[in-house]
Amino acid sequence: MLRHLSIRDFVIVDQLELEFSHGFGALTGETGAGKSILIDALSLTLGERADAPVIRTGAERAEISAEFDVTINSALASWLQTNDFDITTCLLRRIIDQNGRSRAYINGTAATLGQLREIATFLADIHGQNAHHSLLNPEAQRALLDAHAGTQELLREVATAYNAWRQAREARKTAMADSEAAARERELLEWQVKELTTLAFNTEEWQETETEQRRLSNASELLDAANAALLVLDDSETAALSALQHAGARLNGLTTVDPALGEAVKLFDSAVIQLEESALALRRYQDHLELDPSRLSELDSRIDAVTQMARKYRVPPTELPALLAQLTAQLDELSLRADPTALAEREQVTEAAYLAVAEQLSALRKKTAQRLSQEVSAGMQELAMSGGQFSIALETLGEGASFGLESVEFQVAANAGQSLRPLAKVASGGELSRIGLALQVIASQANPVGTLIFDEVDVGIGGRVAEIVGRMLRSLGKTHQVLCVTHLPQVAAQADWQWSIIKETRNATVVSSVCILDQESRVIEIARMLGGEKITRTTQRHAAEMLGITE
Repeated sequence: MLRHLSIRDFVIVDQLELEFSHGFGALTGETGAGKSILIDALSLTLGERADAPVIRTGAERAEISAEFDVTINSALASWLQTNDFDITTCLLRRIIDQNGRSRAYINGTAATLGQLREIATFLADIHGQNAHHSLLNPEAQRALLDAHAGTQELLREVATAYNAWRQAREARKTAMADSEAAARERELLEWQVKELTTLAFNTEEWQETETEQRRLSNASELLDAANAALLVLDDSETAALSALQHAGARLNGLTTVDPALGEAVKLFDSAVIQLEESALALRRYQDHLELDPSRLSELDSRIDAVTQMARKYRVPPTELPALLAQLTAQLDELSLRADPTALAEREQVTEAAYLAVAEQLSALRKKTAQRLSQEVSAGMQELAMSGGQFSIALETLGEGASFGLESVEFQVAANAGQSLRPLAKVASGGELSRIGLALQVIASQANPVGTLIFDEVDVGIGGRVAEIVGRMLRSLGKTHQVLCVTHLPQVAAQADWQWSIIKETRNATVVSSVCILDQESRVIEIARMLGGEKITRTTQRHAAEMLGITE
């Protein structure tokens, strides 16, 4: 729901701060007062294009902000989160300068016009008398039908199945068009896979090989170092270990003379024990470390082979197993592509899967289109379009698409005896708005948009029909926030709340302002709409009666 609209220096509006309510609200005022300007300003925050002429004369720039409610776990909140915007609020801001350049923001963060148009699909639907009415867009027509039919899950399944079918079809066509090149590629892959498979490389073996190679290549130095250490410790006449053992025995004998020597003796004995264990460990190391030139040569050859293979494929040795897996997968796919029978079978399977789910979607669309066509046609009879007919045509496509097997086209015959033709070609602005009104009332429960705006939907009607339009808008206001620009008192009188748009001169400049009407001022405004500038007691009584006010 639209909560707040701020407008600064836009056309003939200097500054407006508007707070919106639930239900059905009517915007009234004399022609040229600026009623539609409010709608135009809101449209800019929803991604419509703008240029410099929208800036109020004498101002440097125009600025419009619109704030909408955000419901937790809603599609709007999900979109904000996906696009890295704050999800606690939905504040759209648009600035246009004298050069026609514009800047857009969502929740204080810079945004593109494309993002404004995307988020607008969750916020508001504006029905005005212009060429860019959403009902004229074939995609919007299909989306409205699908929303009313509840096809969201089926649509996702159809799109997924279509993509799988398309990929299978393209694989078959590619294989047929370039079989010679595929054969050369397959031959290369086979040789590469064979080469890497023969290498029989794995990362654990590589680590063990490197460790053993380092040990054997330095075996002489390692043995020399062990021998030198043992010579110092225990394998010479001047061995340190025997001298230390003798010294330790003497110290132990003197602890009875002076017990204070005991701590030092313990530490000394511990050091001697460590050295004795070290000597034993060095002897075991000598016994197991052998000079093995043949094994070293074998390891050097293995390391050289792996290193050369890694260099050839320009990857670290440890990535060779992953490369083999990748090339094997490519070879498997290429082998499949080289098999026309297998490719054709895969294409048939994916096509059948697509058609199965797409036909379910078609059946649901057909059923919903028939019902919606009847209901909208019935609504048209009440809206000064007697004899008119509305129909949703489903035309089978030559080939399926990601959205299904058919295109959707809204068709209308505005008068009895006329043939059905595309809505965009035959409907006038007023007719288009009224058809849109009938659609919105009927499909209101399926429409996720919270705010519906109708700009002069009452053009060309009056009397009883105008009252019907008002009642329809009031009914729609029970489930949506509805804003309507109207010149008809019968429509305005049905509103839950009403604003009057006034054009006045301030400091030799024409500006537009908004007056929030209470019960008394609503009577006066409705009376003006009934009788013009001269308001009589009769028109006031009539206005009060229309508003349901009794004396």
